Amino acid sequence: MSRIGKMPVKIPAGIEVKLEDANKLTMKSKAGTLTKQFHKDMIIKVENDTIKVERPSDIKMYKALHGLTRALINNMVIGLSQGFEKRLDIVGVGYRAQKQGKKLVLNIGYSHPIEMEEPEGVTVEVPNPNKIIVKGIDKQVVGEFAAKIRSKREPEVYKGKGIRYENEVVRIKEGKTGA
Repeated sequence: MSRIGKMPVKIPAGIEVKLEDANKLTMKSKAGTLTKQFHKDMIIKVENDTIKVERPSDIKMYKALHGLTRALINNMVIGLSQGFEKRLDIVGVGYRAQKQGKKLVLNIGYSHPIEMEEPEGVTVEVPNPNKIIVKGIDKQVVGEFAAKIRSKREPEVYKGKGIRYENEVVRIKEGKTGA
């Protein structure tokens, strides 16, 4: 039995859960609405204030889907109750970020500023010019947008300049030595 898959997911107060045909799960709260389609063979049961996931048999694919389905449902509950956030740091002389309406403008050493539009369901905060906070209720969308921001200027290995996650450790290489 899957250790993660067999644990029930508690539904906190304020979250409304609706299970439709073909394992389409919809959750609503004051933070927003999340809908996800799960594999048709997985057995999802909504009872009182818990959600339980069971698998039809012990086939390898179902064993893998068991834990995955439960983890995705748990992420939906956490997203609607607490939300997710990713923090990014900008390191480098003259590198900075700013917010212009719904756009994030990055000046990161290119000849032009890079403008990025916030995806739906994600908010971006810039508390100071070298910090970016990406927040939202969908873990996948938040992580994907944070990764997209980071990919615009990944940390470089000789000086460490670029955009990195807050607690990311960048290993710095030793430069050339004069003979």
